[in-house]
Amino acid sequence: MACSSEFIESLCRMLTPLGDVRSRKMMGDYVIYVNEKCVITACDNIAYIKKLPCIADLMADAECGSPYPGAKEAYILDITDSHMTLRIVETIWATLPFPKSKKKSPC
Repeated sequence: MACSSEFIESLCRMLTPLGDVRSRKMMGDYVIYVNEKCVITACDNIAYIKKLPCIADLMADAECGSPYPGAKEAYILDITDSHMTLRIVETIWATLPFPKSKKKSPC
């Protein structure tokens, strides 16, 4: 089951205090970007966030799962706690690199 547009819109609205937020649909699911860094993968109305050491303490009690078959295990973000969600996303954002720009091939 794909994510509902309401879920994605709600998640993006929640993250707006952190800066520029956008979503991108990918094969029925979504990725959420904050200030051009991919911070959340959303599948089946569940928000997944990468398992990184910088948030291990904050996510110690979090459930884990895979957003799709073959994906690495990730933390499941409890978006009912908006203050904690913002803190976690802000922490992970500071650690993640900006995506590499794709070189355009000459025709």
